Amino acid sequence: MEAKRSPLTAVVALTAVFSLAICFIIIGSVSVELQQALGIDESRIGTLVLALFLTSTIVQFFIGPLVDKVGHKPVVTVGFLVTAASMFLLGLARSYALALWACIFLGIGAMCLNTVGNTLIPQVLFGGKDPARASNLGNAFFGLGYVLTPLLVVLFLRVLGLSYASALAILGVLMLVFLVISLLASYPRAEIGFQLSMAARLLGHGAVLIAALALFCYIALESSMGTWIKPYMTETLGGAENPSAAANAGLVLSLFGVAMMVGRFLTSTVKNLTAIGTKVITAVSIVAALSILVMRLTGRPAVAILAVIITGLVFAPIFPTIVGVTFAKYEPRLYGSIFGIIFAIGLLGGTIVPKLIGNLSAGSSVRASLSIAVAMAVILSVISLFLGKAGRPEPARK
Repeated sequence: MEAKRSPLTAVVALTAVFSLAICFIIIGSVSVELQQALGIDESRIGTLVLALFLTSTIVQFFIGPLVDKVGHKPVVTVGFLVTAASMFLLGLARSYALALWACIFLGIGAMCLNTVGNTLIPQVLFGGKDPARASNLGNAFFGLGYVLTPLLVVLFLRVLGLSYASALAILGVLMLVFLVISLLASYPRAEIGFQLSMAARLLGHGAVLIAALALFCYIALESSMGTWIKPYMTETLGGAENPSAAANAGLVLSLFGVAMMVGRFLTSTVKNLTAIGTKVITAVSIVAALSILVMRLTGRPAVAILAVIITGLVFAPIFPTIVGVTFAKYEPRLYGSIFGIIFAIGLLGGTIVPKLIGNLSAGSSVRASLSIAVAMAVILSVISLFLGKAGRPEPARK
């Protein structure tokens, strides 16, 4: 693809990843309210997350190559439309089955936005010359979505006295505003002659497979934190015995997003990040394992909050750096297909692990179930050692 660089194109890329964050964190942001409204427990919330991520996993395999084939505009248009409809549907749902369908549609919209945002960002930022650095800067706006969504939910529910359905409707309208902007933007031209068989051949590339395994671990971690930090902090702050526990827990979830956003902005200032990216991933994965272990062991709210913030800070560079380091080995014409493969496999982690934590929490507590997240961080640190060594067959680049 030959990238057309314009301010509006960059705005679409950034609003796409911003909206992706909303999709991923919205269930966690309204989890307590959904439990009360639908009469469900943590296990059922975990199933909603499972539906979102399982749908995303299946859809992502097709959306990546589709972007390479038809271009960004049709995909981003569908993305914002379906995401808006999903927000409205989740807010209106008065049965668990309808909420489940809303999460399924949310997965479709999210993956359209995800692929468009993450394949445009390395092309339109920093002249396309430092993909890992560009991906960190772009995905700082994903962190911004993580920050603002829980804060806005707390504002709408606790300060303005709105229902969670109204909060979701407002977010749906925001998606429609982003849709209008996306219709006015110009995009890189789709590669003429691109064949879907090219995407299939990428499955045999070591660089793609190692990146996919790394994202399996990371997305499992991020989705677990996004889903369970609020219930975890609600427990830690006193649960049902403390009327303000849920609201304060929502603020802690926002602090997690702040830490991710700040971390990505800071990482994006590191020049030539692509060259040292694998070492960065190894180091922060080890710190993440330690900070989540502290969350698992402590019962003190102040220590738990500090551990959540540190976890968000060290999570920050992992996803965008994995993507950037991998993209650097290929031409932009294959970005959609590569991203589709590695993110789809990565989403399996986000599908399985939060649900597993939810199932275990239903019989004990969220805190007791965080040992699973500790293990995933340790495994990620090991896989990261192979990211820099994994190459790709020379014929992949022409």
